[in-house]
This record gives sequence, C-alpha cells and structure tokens, in this order.
Amino acid sequence: MALLEVRDLSVTYSPRDSAAVRAVDGVSFDIDEGEFVGLLGESGSGKSTLGNAVLRLLEKPAAISGGSVLFDGVRVSSAPEDEVRPLRWAKISTVFQSSMNSLNPVITIGAQFDDTFAAHGRTGDARKLLDLVDLDPEVLRRYPHELSGGMKQRVALALALALEPRFVLLDEPTTGLDVVVQRNILDRLRELRGELGFAVLFISHDLGTVLEMADRVMVMYAGELVESQSAAAMANDPLHPYTQGLLGSYADPRAAEISVGYVPGRPPDLSRPQTGCRFAARCPVAVEACRTDHPALLPAGDGTARCLLVDQAGGAPVDTTRTSSFVAVRDSATTAEPVLTVAGVVKEYRSRGSVKRAVDEVSFDLVPGRVTALVGQSGSGKTTLARLVTGVERPTEGTVTFHGEDQAVDVGRLRGRRLSAYRRHTQLVFQDPFAALNPTRTIAYALSRPLQNHLGLSRSEARSRAGELLESVGLSPATQYLDKLPHQLSGGQRQRVVIARALAPDPSVLVADEPISMLDVSIRAEILELLDTLVRDRAIAMLYITHDLLSARLLADQVLVLNHGRVVESGPTLTVIQHAQDPYTQLLLDAIPLPPTAVRRS
Repeated sequence: MALLEVRDLSVTYSPRDSAAVRAVDGVSFDIDEGEFVGLLGESGSGKSTLGNAVLRLLEKPAAISGGSVLFDGVRVSSAPEDEVRPLRWAKISTVFQSSMNSLNPVITIGAQFDDTFAAHGRTGDARKLLDLVDLDPEVLRRYPHELSGGMKQRVALALALALEPRFVLLDEPTTGLDVVVQRNILDRLRELRGELGFAVLFISHDLGTVLEMADRVMVMYAGELVESQSAAAMANDPLHPYTQGLLGSYADPRAAEISVGYVPGRPPDLSRPQTGCRFAARCPVAVEACRTDHPALLPAGDGTARCLLVDQAGGAPVDTTRTSSFVAVRDSATTAEPVLTVAGVVKEYRSRGSVKRAVDEVSFDLVPGRVTALVGQSGSGKTTLARLVTGVERPTEGTVTFHGEDQAVDVGRLRGRRLSAYRRHTQLVFQDPFAALNPTRTIAYALSRPLQNHLGLSRSEARSRAGELLESVGLSPATQYLDKLPHQLSGGQRQRVVIARALAPDPSVLVADEPISMLDVSIRAEILELLDTLVRDRAIAMLYITHDLLSARLLADQVLVLNHGRVVESGPTLTVIQHAQDPYTQLLLDAIPLPPTAVRRS
C-alpha cells in the first residue's frame, strides 16, 4: 500500500459574493515510501490548493468537496481534527513558500524549535538539526529578521524535519531565492532525503528544478492533472502540449544561439462551466474536437496524459509554426552616446560603529536602445546600485551623471524639485507585480498618476493616454483593463501594467529590478520579449538587475557580474557567459537548473 493515496480529490471555493470555483477537480495519485514526486503548474493551476487539501489546512471559503486523502491508513480528508493534528509535523510536515511568514518574528529560532518539540511531547537537539542544513548553532540565538532569505528557508526545512516525518510537502520552497542559494538548499535536501528516507511532494512552477530532483513528475493545469510520468521520461519526451510548452522555456545560456518559448494566453475562468479540453484555447496543436470533448487522463508513453491527441505510443504532435518564442539577437556595434554614466561609485553604510561597503568602485554606462545587466546573487549590491541610479540613495564616493538634453547633471547632488524632475527620466519596474500596484485602485488610476504628476495631463487626457500605454504593452483592447482592479489580472498582466506605468512619463532610463523572478516560467519569456521590444523601439537605456544568467543572455547587450559590491567580470553578454573567467561567474552558471532537453533544443 502507498504511503499517501489521493483519490478523485476535489476542492471548491464558495465565496458569498461570486460563483463557486472548483480549484481542484478529481485529482488522483499515490506516493510511495521514500519517493520524490514533483507537482508542476503555473499560478492558479491548483497546486498549492491541492497541497493544503492533502495536509487539511484549507481555509474557508475553500473546502474538500469530493474524493479522499489517505495517509498511512488514516483518512485525513474526513477524520476528526483530533486524529489529524497529531500527524502534522510528527509524520507529515511542510515547508511553505514564504519562510518569513512561516517563522514567528518575535521569538528566537531556538525558541521555535523548543515549541515544536514541546507541542508533541518530544525532545530533540536543535543544534544537530541546524547542522543538517549547514547552519551554525549561533543561529539559534537570532530572530528571523536577522537572517537572510536562504538562511530562513534552511531553518524552515530543519523545523520540518525536527520530528523525523515520513512525508514532507514542499510548496515553492526556493521561489524568490537566488540561484546559488537555491542550488545549495536543493543539494542539501537531496542529501537529507538519502539519509533520512522521507517521501516528498515538491510543488513548483519551475520545471527545471523539479526534473532535476524528482523520481516522478505530475503536471497540473486548471485544476486537473494533465500528465504524470517519470522525470527522465518527461525530460526526453513530454506528452502533453502544456508540458512541451513549459520545457520550451528553458535553454542553455552558453549556447551560441538560443530561443525560448512561452505559453501565450491565460488559464480559463473556472467559475464558468468548462467544455472540451481546458488547455485548448492556448494549445498550438488543438483541433476542433478539443473544444467540445473533455479528455480523460489515460495511459500514454511511460505515464498518463489528458489529451485527445496523445495515444499510448507517445505524446501529442509538436507544431513549431504555431509556437510563440523569443530569440536572442544582439548587434554589438553602437555609436550612441551614454545617457547615464556611473563612475567609481562607492556606497557605505554605517551601523553600530562599523562600516559596510555595499558598492565598491563600480563604473558603467547606460546607452539608449541597449540593455546592461547587473548579475549577482542576493547581497551582491545590485539593488543598492539601482537606488543610486534612481537618486533614492547618494553615493559615498564617485558620481552618477545623467546626460540631459541641456546639460549633464550630478544625480547625487539633486534635491527637492530637481530630484523629482530627474525621476521622470529614470523609472523603475519592480520585482513583485502583486505588491507594486495599489489593490484598492483601478489600473486607470495607477497609470494616470505619473501622467498627471510628471506630464501635467488632465484627467481625461491621462485616461486616453493610459489606454495607449496598455495597448503598447500588449493589453488589448485597453477598455477591458482600465477599470479593473489588480486582483482581477494575472501575474503577467500585472507586470505589463507595471511596465506601462514606468513608461508613462516617457523616461530615458528604465531600471528593471528582477522583473520576472516572481512570474511563472510560462510567461517569463513573454515579458522579456516585451521589454526587449520597448527598449529597442523607444531607444530607452535599461539597467536590468537579475541573478538569472539565462534571462540576461536573452535580453542584455552587456553583462556586469557583481560580487560583494565589486564588479568581478564585465563585457559583451555572449563573451562573459560563454567564456566566464571569474570563479563566481562560473558558480552562477553552474547553479542554473537545466533539464537535458534545454541543451538539446538550444
């Protein structure tokens, strides 16, 4: 008998003021002792809802509306809470996506381990647990806010393993972490699983990471499982067109020529009745029957697939002529003068008598129509440089010079109105599109603010111009979006609105701070292609901040690799990535999760 058995599980959201949504619809699967299973899908596919249903942690208005969850003989889906509670953490544990939210901010790490042991009447050695995840015992005396993101996620993993559970559910445990920290955590997870023998359900939208770690992979779309097979088989022969699209979003950044695909469109509205295949509207190979006949999950290849075009011999056909993709094409020649010059910039912070140098003698130019990428892991000084470029911070030494139409301006010396006027020319695209927009204000309001403040447009003029901006970033027709609130848009649509807002005052410089790190892999290439088009067509100079060398390879003309505030390598993008000289650059390249097919398809 399997350790975990999920049978025909359905979860329905039933809000009072809107139609019910079946977020998970008839899902069945097993997980054996010690097995590592990946669960893939973009935001809104139902992955996290399924995970919470397995743990029975759903909150109203969500509830299990059908099927069952059986763990080690206990029917978790319907057993009294008093029977389920002792299982949690002792036999079933979890690591949530946001480590900061899962740790108590007002007590020390050591106290949180003590609480875990006391709640189950156990004793344990917190020092040994921290050693398992390569953390110093000194961390036990510290509070969560004193730890980096990677350290907090390691603490969360150690807490999940504190009572030696048999099953661990990992819900996007490395999302938002830089590639080096992610690589370290996943490598340690692989070692711990080998030592302790627990089973894992790894929920993620990052197909590359899951294929690298898992024994078997399930793919979820619009509340249903659409494919399940071994990781090796999926990497070499994905069955469902959706999985094929996800795999196409990877490439080896070191290849001489690369292109990455993306899945255009968005998932269906599950509050409405569904007919036919739920992926049909976005599928590049759909036929007429796909729009009327709902496919069952049937044996195919080495696993199962939910597709009318898949037979038992193999996967659905691939039609590359109907596939959306972004091809990296760069012209290294330029005669344009820089619009902004960073020369010998140093930024120091003083605290409790000590001095920390966040940026150390950095110099570069930003040129119209070209992209300069700042690459490095968290804490390398990338965002500090962005703050210096936008005038939010002033350099301790060196200069940031903006070459305006009339004269050169030292940004570090600007104050008051002159600084506000400069910020019209230098705009930010923020990392998190969910936090970057006021949730209580419409899209029209968000776009009208910079138009009225910087360009002096009237309310009616600003609304008209806001519509034009939405059209320019691919949100068409604009009338469908102007009066919507942010929560009514997908993540990709929200990021397009954030980009449109940054373009509103017609800037000369665009600073994009990790603009795709919070987005699904299926739409990252789509946003990169949009940024590329806008920069070239509008002759904007872009500073692109990232820890992802693949996205830098796709978008940037020049790369600067930053480590502890100092540039350790710089030059044309292809030269730096193909012929990396510094060990730190090589470390960033080696940390990229890369399915075997990514190399083959590049």
